[in-house]
Amino acid sequence: MTLKYIVSPADRILVTGSSGFIGVKVVEILLEYGFANLGCFIRPSSRLDRLKERLEQCPSGKNVELIKGDLLSRDDCRKAAEGVSLVLHLAAGMEKSFAGAFMNSALATRNLMDAFLEYGQPKRFVNVSSFAVYSTLNLKRGAILDETCPLEEAPQERCDAYGFGKLKQEELVKQYGERDEMPYVIVRPGVVFGPGKRDLSGRVGIDTFGIFMHLGGSNHLPLTFVDNCAEAIVLAGLTPGINAETFNVVDDESLTSRQFLRAYRKKTGRFSISIPYPVTCALCLLWDKYAKWSNYQLPAVFNRRRCSAEWKGNRYSNRKLRELLRWQPRISMDKAMEAFLGQFEAKSR
Repeated sequence: MTLKYIVSPADRILVTGSSGFIGVKVVEILLEYGFANLGCFIRPSSRLDRLKERLEQCPSGKNVELIKGDLLSRDDCRKAAEGVSLVLHLAAGMEKSFAGAFMNSALATRNLMDAFLEYGQPKRFVNVSSFAVYSTLNLKRGAILDETCPLEEAPQERCDAYGFGKLKQEELVKQYGERDEMPYVIVRPGVVFGPGKRDLSGRVGIDTFGIFMHLGGSNHLPLTFVDNCAEAIVLAGLTPGINAETFNVVDDESLTSRQFLRAYRKKTGRFSISIPYPVTCALCLLWDKYAKWSNYQLPAVFNRRRCSAEWKGNRYSNRKLRELLRWQPRISMDKAMEAFLGQFEAKSR
């Protein structure tokens, strides 16, 4: 049976953040699906080794256009969006300041949507967001986090500029959907991992003074292997009948942070210190109180909102993703961990 998508192979597709960790895989999967009329929007400073390597490996990769520019430039957005039917928007601001995050996530997205509506042929705008937008402050430990869960109301108290930028970005996308009738879908990946990304997620712990501190203990991680995540983003762009929907992206199989770290340590021999969740929670609360007492001379980077969101220990559902997009993981968790750990040298014996 031939699958029906909202765009044809002749339609123009724009992928922002296409040289990034997930973006390269998104481009690869689009080419695999037979969509070669691609515009890959990249920053002038972006490293293009991985993207160019994938394009060279695919016969239709020669048809892909690399578009250098800045999403804060309306002119660059116009050039990128001209004639485009589908936007897969993966570009994100990683700045640590709230102003920088707002500018490079929200304002950049606004410029792109304006250009898409004016110069494109809009069939869908896929906004790739993050689990950072959720608040689990009032969720019990072990409760399921899905698309119906509340969003963070005070990212400034969580000291999370990235999450703040993503929240404002989502607000704008929904506003354009309601006001300008722009067809959109929001995708929220969990912890995306795979070869090419060596750093451990903060949901496992933090690396400080050369020692990795494992926080939370048995908290489940919302893991998604990069190939699986990329295909979910592609399907969110192609599947009919899902406008204005939001999808969490997590794989079927999950690991606790303890299981993940144990496999990592076995491969690398890295030393770590484990701090149970109750102790982590107490330390975060004390840090938060001292930061407020000192008038934030010490930034409240550890606080109860962050502790709850990252180390509390919730479970995660991909039911909506599987049912509406007919998505299923390409790579099993065993194979995913094998690929992720394969990028590290084995510890010396």
